[in-house]
Amino acid sequence: MLWIKALHLIAVISWLAELLYLPRLFVNWTEVSDQATRQRLVLMMQRLQKLGHVAMTLALLFGGWLLISWIGAVDGYFGQGWLHVKLLLVAGLISYQIYCGRITRGLAAGRNRRSAGWYRWFNEAPAVLMIGIVLLVVVKPF
Repeated sequence: MLWIKALHLIAVISWLAELLYLPRLFVNWTEVSDQATRQRLVLMMQRLQKLGHVAMTLALLFGGWLLISWIGAVDGYFGQGWLHVKLLLVAGLISYQIYCGRITRGLAAGRNRRSAGWYRWFNEAPAVLMIGIVLLVVVKPF
């Protein structure tokens, strides 16, 4: 089971690396006007997102495996409130991933509705969710 936990953590770290860097590319796209640079940034966004989707899928698969294996091993595991909140925060990361895909497609088509400042603030969301998830898993406050 330790191997599965290690693989889960590696996948989560890879996924979060994508989620923390991708919005920075949105900022860069917004701040440049050169079309060649914008096309290069879109290509970087698309490639990064493909890797992020793989990492997210692996994180969810290994995380699900751990969750299923702990159901019988830990009495009342699903009754622990921290787990419910953690899964809600993970759903927030999945939603963030999906929304980043929408933004990437819009930027690839030359559409942008947001400022560079908005993307800078938007970039903070996965860090806040990550901090919450780590605290819940390690501290298990409730």
